[in-house]
Parts: sequence; C-alpha cells; structure tokens
Amino acid sequence: MRMPLNPDRCLVIAEVAQAHDGSLGAAHAYIDAIADAGADAVKFQTHIASAESTLNEPWRVKFSHQDETRYDYWRRMEFTEDQWRGLRRHADQRGLMFLSSPFSMEAVDLLKRVGVAAWKVASGEVGNDRMLSSMAETNLPVLLSTGMSPLEEIDDAVARVRRRDLELIVFQCTSMYPTPPERVGLNLLAFFQERYGCPAGLSDHSGTPFPALAAATLGAMAAEVHVTFSRRMFGPDVVASVTVAELTQLVAGVRFIEGMRRNPLNKDEMAKRLSPMRDLFTRSIALTRDLPAGATLEAGHLTLKKPGTGIPPSEMDRLIGRRLARDVAASALLEPADLA
Repeated sequence: MRMPLNPDRCLVIAEVAQAHDGSLGAAHAYIDAIADAGADAVKFQTHIASAESTLNEPWRVKFSHQDETRYDYWRRMEFTEDQWRGLRRHADQRGLMFLSSPFSMEAVDLLKRVGVAAWKVASGEVGNDRMLSSMAETNLPVLLSTGMSPLEEIDDAVARVRRRDLELIVFQCTSMYPTPPERVGLNLLAFFQERYGCPAGLSDHSGTPFPALAAATLGAMAAEVHVTFSRRMFGPDVVASVTVAELTQLVAGVRFIEGMRRNPLNKDEMAKRLSPMRDLFTRSIALTRDLPAGATLEAGHLTLKKPGTGIPPSEMDRLIGRRLARDVAASALLEPADLA
C-alpha cells in the first residue's frame, strides 16, 4: 500500500520502534492496537546489528537488564525477512500503511524486498547520501526527519530527493526523549513548508498528544508519535511515547480538527442558521406588573424576559410614555398591538 499524500488530511503515524522489545507477537499486537486506534500508518525500525553497530556503541547502554551492550540489544531486536513480511501483511490486512526506518544499507535492501508505503528517513540518517540515493531509486514518497540536522544538511537531502521528483514531507523533529514543550518547534512547520515548497510534518517525542494536535491545527500533513501499551512497559522509548488510549484520542482530535479546518464559518450566515436558537436564549420586553388599557408606560413598568420573539430590548427607551391600547398582564410579552 503506497502512502497517499492528501493536503486535506493529516496522516497519523504510530511508531512502534523498539516497543516490541524483540517479541514478534508483541509487534503484531501493536499493529492491531494501532489499527483499532484509527491511525493511518504503523512504523517500525529495521536494525541489523552487524550492519550498523559495534560493541563500542555508547548510546543507552545501561537501560537493559539483559543486554550487555547496545550491540546485543540491536541483535535482540532483529526480525527475519519472513517475519518482516508477515508484519507488513498484517498491516495491509488492517488497513494500515506499513513503514519502517532503515538504519543500514542492508536494512534498505531488506525493506525494498518486503515493501514499504514510503521511506521514513530517521534523523541520524539525513546525511547518509548513499542510503538516500538507494531509497530514491524506488520512486516512493520520502518522509524526512530533521531531528539533529542543521539546515545545510537538510537542504542537501531535500535537493537529492527533489532531483528524483519524489513526493516529500519534511518533518520537524527534535531528538530529545522526551521533548519539552519549548523544544518542539511548531514554528518550523511553516518555515520548512516555505523553504522547501513541500508539505511539513511533525515527528514528536514529547510523550503527549498535544504537539500532534497543534501540528494538525497548523495544517501539518503528517504527525508521528511513538506508542506504548502502557507507561509501565519496558524500553528506552516509553518516556517519549503516548499510550494506545492516548493515540485513540489523538486520532479523534486530529479528525475533529480537520473537520474544523475544512469548514470556515461566515458569522452572519451562522447567526441566520441559529435564529431559532437565538429566539430561545434572547429576551423581549414585558411588564413588571399587570396594567390596564390606557395606562402610560413608565421605566419601572418595563422588564426583559425570555423568549426573544417579542419586541426587542433595543426598543425599550422608545416605549416609555406610550399608552396601552388594552389590558396587558405581567406574564405576557408586550406586543405592538398592545400599544395605542
């Protein structure tokens, strides 16, 4: 299933990443949960330890109770090609676009055989010219994260994609886990859209649904969040993930926002539509007590009561000094025929 890019719809991408903790069953369970939440796409990460890492890799070495090194962790996260094919088939069956960020040329080649809806370029791979060129050969859309890249590097990557005339979304992303609100960078959505003349998206690591909702309000074409079954789950990305329940709310919120954005209001037209409701909630002129025919109206005789189907409040000053043409009870709204 190729990823469709629709300017009127914000793609909600739920990233499993390593939340499966090496369990194929858990990976499949995430696909079902993400589909049930209403997201558009599921995204994994394809790591092949021997192709991308060494025993000296220092990042997040101490988080695991069972892996001596980060290299050991990456090996435990690996799936076979047949297992990746099974995950993609499952995503297809559930109506989800299947994505996985590759972290080596071997991973790119594997995913070419498995099939992806688009290429999600991880933040650390933006400057990997060889990998970008290999992805571009497939003519699939490119979703480019920018979490650690200066503008010059992003410019080069965008230019490489542009040379193939590929569909492109540039994602604002901050590689902080979790990302605090002052580092989310919503301002860069409009900046990227103008600079590169392409849609912008947000890849968020705040661990909350709020930035994605804000991005949808600003017209982002895609919003990506990490997802976890529970904040009690094990794994390095849990702190930067939304729960499945939050993902469900996020999707509903994005669709609600899309409905608002597609339907700008004309205030006068809406007021006309609401005129029956307005009559219920506004007021008309009434008497404070029963008055007989011939009585001269004074300020103390007049009050305002619901509904707004009688003489409007704006006429009150003009009624002072007028005489009644007939008896009027305080329980009735004053009518033009009551006046002499």
